[in-house]
Amino acid sequence: MLINTVEGQECRIAILENGVLEELYVERASSASQVGNIYKGRVTNVEPAIQAAFVDFGRARNGFLHISDLHPQYFPKGTRHQESVGAKHPRSDRPPIQACLRRGQEVVVQITKEGIGTKGPTLTTYLSLPGRMLVMMPGMSRLGVSKKVEDEEARAKAREILNQLTLPPGMGFILRTAGIERSKRDLQRDLSYLMRLWRAVESRIKTARAPAEIYQESDLVIRTIRDVYNADMDRIICDREPVAFKVQEFLNMAMPRTKNIVEMYVGKRGLFFDAGLEDEIERIYARRVELPSGGSLVIDQTEALVAIDVNSGRFRDHTDAETTALKTDVEAAKEIVRQLRLRDLGGVIIMDFIDLRAEKHRREVERALRDALKRDRAKTKVLRMSNFGIIEMTRQRVRPSLGHSIHSPCAFCGGTGYLKSEESQALHVMRVLQQACADNDTAIIELATTPTIAHHLVNVERGRINMLEQRTGKRIVIRADGTLAGNEIRLSCTDRRGATVAWDQQAAAGGEGKPKKLETVDINKLPRPSERDRHARPDQKPPAGAAPQPAGARPAPAGAAPQQAGAKPAPAGAAPQPTGGPAKKPRRRGRRGGRRRRRKTSTPGAPAAAGSQTPQQPPKQQPPTQP
Repeated sequence: MLINTVEGQECRIAILENGVLEELYVERASSASQVGNIYKGRVTNVEPAIQAAFVDFGRARNGFLHISDLHPQYFPKGTRHQESVGAKHPRSDRPPIQACLRRGQEVVVQITKEGIGTKGPTLTTYLSLPGRMLVMMPGMSRLGVSKKVEDEEARAKAREILNQLTLPPGMGFILRTAGIERSKRDLQRDLSYLMRLWRAVESRIKTARAPAEIYQESDLVIRTIRDVYNADMDRIICDREPVAFKVQEFLNMAMPRTKNIVEMYVGKRGLFFDAGLEDEIERIYARRVELPSGGSLVIDQTEALVAIDVNSGRFRDHTDAETTALKTDVEAAKEIVRQLRLRDLGGVIIMDFIDLRAEKHRREVERALRDALKRDRAKTKVLRMSNFGIIEMTRQRVRPSLGHSIHSPCAFCGGTGYLKSEESQALHVMRVLQQACADNDTAIIELATTPTIAHHLVNVERGRINMLEQRTGKRIVIRADGTLAGNEIRLSCTDRRGATVAWDQQAAAGGEGKPKKLETVDINKLPRPSERDRHARPDQKPPAGAAPQPAGARPAPAGAAPQQAGAKPAPAGAAPQPTGGPAKKPRRRGRRGGRRRRRKTSTPGAPAAAGSQTPQQPPKQQPPTQP
């Protein structure tokens, strides 16, 4: 066991087995664990719909107390009776919570799970005081043995020793795994220590005014040695002298037969650095975990669900695909349990293993997973593997995971890991600008966004912004602000006098605005566009009046008759048109299967056009008609 502490800031404890990191505990002074603390609180609200009450126990957020965690001492008269250890009343046999608690009532509660996200801590009125070998439960009866002790012979022997102890009335006790095969004298000493502690707690409950803290759990170092240390550990190495002396003192009191196993680190580079743990701890926070055989795990965590995907990767040692999948799944099952302990992941866990056809291979993966979970101190429940290769399990969660405790959500993406693309964000900004331009009081719109989005707007979307300004008569100003993060925008609207115009900021941020009545009109009342306008581009204005003259055409000579609208200009070198009357239009050839290419010939005697190989002939003209 390696203990690394930074005075007043952080404490890290690592447990190594054969040089491999198996467990990691991290606690910081700013977010110290409150699980196990006992408080005297006051009921602030009773919710019959969910059969729960909210209790103010002196912290920022009120605690959540469910009816299943309410001790019978708070039941109405006539229904109170003592419960036995491990045999609580089922939910159906309990009275409704509105009949047990009322607003303003004082209750003594203990935190069982820290608040996660927006949820407050979970509370219980079943108090428990843990010792080194025993756990005291006031208000309970009988004795019990930890469920982690599966050997029936060891359980029977432990019960015999417990029955020989001098037990106080109205107290229940549970023998921990550390108390197995311990002498009666050791257990009686631990019991006496717990009784002295309970008398101090009971005296504090009578004198304190709610809300108040009654009992505070030990720090991370003492809790870890008390709950984790066993005879298999050969050394405890600390890097600070006060911590080393505190550990030695606790071991002498709780386990006097323990040899001198506490050592002091005197290196200069750091305890975890010399032990080769710093890089491995950094890899704990990675999304992808590489397996020794070449496969990999992909771990994604949500608020209440953990999804783990198993990939075979480059593992191809066997020609049989079934054997390859089995070897990878068994190796992944062991590594998954290790990662759950290191990352302190809890809640519902979904594991997607590589598909296995044989039923015996699926059972083998399940056994490997359950065998690895025997070392986990958290309560777990595992279901059988489905036909799709999925195993579902639950793991007790008493605090936020290690990743959530160390990291904070990203300011750019909000913790999702994704940002809108430039095009998507630019389209969103254009919709916001359209909404802002719809306000009649607005004259100038100033929009600030990230430099990349601003560059995209003023270059790619410049035409749409200009059209929006011309159609609405507003002025739009785009500014780049390097202090804005991700998809954040800042919009300000002013009128012609320079006063700020209020508008819906929530809609600009992508929130839900208040729905309004849609302004519509019957399509039959709209003027029908011409065939030419229907096929024209929306941003292209139709030509007004006569057809525009093509670029590069020579101006008409003085005295020449004006060209009619729609008439084609005469080709270069063609004979001038006779004047004095309207010319008769030449007969138009019919189209058969496609446009026939017309031959252009020059007038006899006229020079051919530059670059042409065939002399061009002017189109045949009808003689002018005399009036």
